[in-house]
Amino acid sequence: MKLDFLIKNANILTMNPARPWAHSLGVWNGRIAGLDDDVTALPTHRTIDLGGLTVTPGFQDVHNHMAAFGQQLQEIDASGFTSAEELYDAVAASAAENPNREWITGSGYDQTRIGGHPERHKLDAASQGRKVMFIHRTSHMLVASTAVFETVGAMHPDYPVRAGGFLERDADGIPTGLVAEQAMAPFRDLRKPFSELDLVTALGLASEQYVAEGLTSVAEAGIGASPIVGSSPVELAAYQRGHESGAIRVRTQLMVAMENFHPLATAPSDGYSQGIDLGMHTGFGGERLSIGPVKIFTDGALMSRTASMTENFCGHNHAGVMQFGFEQLRDLAVAAHTGGWQLAVHAIGDHAVDVALDVIAAATASKRRPDPRHRIEHASVVREDQLTRFVELGVIPSPQGRFVHELGDGVAEVVGIERMPWTYRHKSFLDAGLVVPGGSDRPVVKGAPLPAMQAMVERLTSSGREFSRHEGVSAFEALRSYTVHSAFASREEHFKGSLKSTYVADLVVLDQDPLAVPTEAIGHINVLATIIGGAVEFDPQGIMAG
Repeated sequence: MKLDFLIKNANILTMNPARPWAHSLGVWNGRIAGLDDDVTALPTHRTIDLGGLTVTPGFQDVHNHMAAFGQQLQEIDASGFTSAEELYDAVAASAAENPNREWITGSGYDQTRIGGHPERHKLDAASQGRKVMFIHRTSHMLVASTAVFETVGAMHPDYPVRAGGFLERDADGIPTGLVAEQAMAPFRDLRKPFSELDLVTALGLASEQYVAEGLTSVAEAGIGASPIVGSSPVELAAYQRGHESGAIRVRTQLMVAMENFHPLATAPSDGYSQGIDLGMHTGFGGERLSIGPVKIFTDGALMSRTASMTENFCGHNHAGVMQFGFEQLRDLAVAAHTGGWQLAVHAIGDHAVDVALDVIAAATASKRRPDPRHRIEHASVVREDQLTRFVELGVIPSPQGRFVHELGDGVAEVVGIERMPWTYRHKSFLDAGLVVPGGSDRPVVKGAPLPAMQAMVERLTSSGREFSRHEGVSAFEALRSYTVHSAFASREEHFKGSLKSTYVADLVVLDQDPLAVPTEAIGHINVLATIIGGAVEFDPQGIMAG
């Protein structure tokens, strides 16, 4: 056997407890052939001396919105705006630059940073009466212009608002422009379905960013028909086309949004009668593209005060929104579980977490399955008594470490000091013996893994305020989240997540060791090269040329 290449003189963090460190690594046919003495004497096509640089397993993001992020790269990015006037000016500039364009779209605005939600009539003035729609940074709210409201029919005082959502009106009953949760469906449907070509373009743009950040695997947190996530009822085709064409360069797992489940004609002995066509379920596909969990929604988000809490939000007389009733969620979870699906239940508020745990308990009780690995996505506000249930049910919490830094200041005001200790947990999950994968929820927050790892360790908000410091983890635990634990949560730990013989050669080369630098330096470490399946996907300095 002649190696494709041999890396030597490197600081290799294998994340394999049986062999934690190495200096050399051989790659053959897209897999790791071995480490150190196992490979150093083998013939090789090229030898790469990394001069002491650090190598880790490729980073894995188990919860991101790849299509939405790629689309965001092509529209107005409002995430950096600090005033509503900046947003209106951007709309006006787009209208002037594109006089024949029907739509002006954007995303990422944060009402706590710009002084409130953008207003419908001001969007009208800035756009000269065109269709304008901006998605909130949480993706659980949007604002739109009058032209959009009129197209939907929502300017009428008797317009029916979907259950599990709301449409804000002023004191005179006139829409302000703000729409949330399930009520967004007819608004977002005006721009759907996105074409396969448009989606492949967006996915390709996202992929370019991901490999530059050291990401080798990502999970898309909701495809298909859905008012909150998803871009097309046939969205999987765009991912397949993207991989076939080479536009998508990262391994991709797809969560299927719950709205795509429908009755199936199955035999009585099959034990299930709901799912997606052809009976496909979690695990279908290969190492490059596969179907992951079914994405089940319960509540909204903290920043929009639509997360479902057991007690009211601070300064408000409501405790959030449940998007669906318990019975509907339970029945869907049972059907999915019996049909072979892994569940990924979106639950942010502590009441929603109660519901998520209850529906998972009902699902697992309905049919004994070995190691289903059901997950609760976000698990943002988790009481002490709920931790025990996570352990009892074997549920994987899937939080987002970067939330503390980017959203922490606003969330602290929303939840209040009494609920702060059980908001955005991490160490408590680990101490309970749970697996905690790494995820971003991008584009809700920035998705680069290394800054997220820093946030996991230091637990500081963007203003420098400590946020439940007791939930901070070590740099090693943060790295493990984005490698070993992410692979486990994705049911793919048998071929990736650590660097050992026969595993895929998904590697990241870094200019510093994240386990050795000061905490405040982790997010500033440079990704020098990203290798996926032995192929160099990012290497601006040519260090992998040998």
